[in-house]
Amino acid sequence: MLQKANYHLEEMMNQLILQTRWLVAALALLAAFAVSAAPGDKPFAETKVVLQISDEDAYKQKLVLNVASNLVKHYGPDKVDIEIVAFGPGLRLLFAENSNAQRIENLANDSGVRFSACENTTRHVTSVLGHAPVFNSSANQVSAGIVRIIELTDQGYTLVKP
Repeated sequence: MLQKANYHLEEMMNQLILQTRWLVAALALLAAFAVSAAPGDKPFAETKVVLQISDEDAYKQKLVLNVASNLVKHYGPDKVDIEIVAFGPGLRLLFAENSNAQRIENLANDSGVRFSACENTTRHVTSVLGHAPVFNSSANQVSAGIVRIIELTDQGYTLVKP
């Protein structure tokens, strides 16, 4: 009888070990999916694009927003992941008083386009102006614009410089 009880106990332990392995595998798969979906939180995006703006020319700033809009129209907001990275003179695109502020808000809120502002450029602009610039509420700071672009291209994003 003791032998039979040991057999059942061993059987239950094997089942528990097997279930634990399945649980660990499922959690690892979920974690991998979460990491791969993290940058834009668009896990179903088939196309990933990073747009660079490093020019203060109003035409080029409008052009980069047009490119983002055209990508969203073509692929659909859930099928394309877009981040616009501004540095150097292009940082002005993300200033709160920029004439494109409403377009930026609309692209961010309606289509999930992300906007990144270079902290290095922000420090330089702050020293020139004597105060920190006020950014569009959709702009997020990144340590260095060029580093952010490299990180995104390493994650499979296509770099476009309109």
